[in-house]
Amino acid sequence: MNYKESVQIMKKELSGYFTTPIAYIVITVFLVITGWFFFSTFFLYNQAELRGFFQLLPLVLSFVVPAVTMRLFSEEKHSGSFEILMTLPVSARDVVLGKLLAGAAFVAIMLAPTLFYAFSAALVGSLDPGPVIGGYLGALLLGLAFSAIGVFASSLTKNQIVAFIIGLIICLVMTLADKFLFFLPSPLLNAVEYIGADFHFRNFSRGIIDSRDILYFLSVAAIAFIGTVRLLEERR
Repeated sequence: MNYKESVQIMKKELSGYFTTPIAYIVITVFLVITGWFFFSTFFLYNQAELRGFFQLLPLVLSFVVPAVTMRLFSEEKHSGSFEILMTLPVSARDVVLGKLLAGAAFVAIMLAPTLFYAFSAALVGSLDPGPVIGGYLGALLLGLAFSAIGVFASSLTKNQIVAFIIGLIICLVMTLADKFLFFLPSPLLNAVEYIGADFHFRNFSRGIIDSRDILYFLSVAAIAFIGTVRLLEERR
């Protein structure tokens, strides 16, 4: 694997986000939604914590990340530049890694202004740093996993809307999986609960950094990454 090629692709895709108004609109909408939910519950409970923000985050990222990543391959397929990309002397792994890193970096940039929420909470009370640090680490891992799913969805089609819907469905199913356990027979409960992204993210937001939760998000990202690489190699 040539990491220099991946970094070059990441830089190109990341700069591409900010050459159009879409990136600024997505970030603004994200901050308005998360800010409204954070400050509404913050003043309601009058507690120095980010619980309201982190509770909502997996659901919001289920919509935002597929919207951010839907263009990464679909746009190139639609414009015809995908065929040119596949003839270049770079491996499918380098291309997919570069686009995945661009999506994950965009999520990190989008999350950065929300540190203001932690700053605001610390101003008015004694903020426990454990859940904050754990929550942001979990958010970055969640963003990486959802970005990998979004890139995979984008590699399936040249239609960006279809890519968005596919990515959204997968991310929503993973986020909400453990919310419907009461419909399932008891032998399936543990397995379905384990595939729930929100189930693992909750531990981070409580300040619990468990290697099993880290492994879960990295495994999701790795499976989606390998699936995307296989698809591209078959079409080469």
